[in-house]
Amino acid sequence: MIIKVRVNQPAVLRAIARRNLSQNGLAIKAGISSGFISQIMRGSRYPSPMVREKLQNALRVTFDDIFIIEEVECDGAEAHETARAN
Repeated sequence: MIIKVRVNQPAVLRAIARRNLSQNGLAIKAGISSGFISQIMRGSRYPSPMVREKLQNALRVTFDDIFIIEEVECDGAEAHETARAN
């Protein structure tokens, strides 16, 4: 079991709307590719601590405002890859 952090999509969409941004605008403001923003929003990728900080700063929100912590079952290879990425 490992712990991963994913975006709370509805909360991120509300924060984007409050800032009068699009997902592409968020990507530019945060310095992250729009493709990666899309993957994070779909849940196919988990944001690293650095990306989480960039998103928080761009949207002017706290961690708890836009992220969800979850425990995920994984095999040994995935745990190694996750540890290396974070």
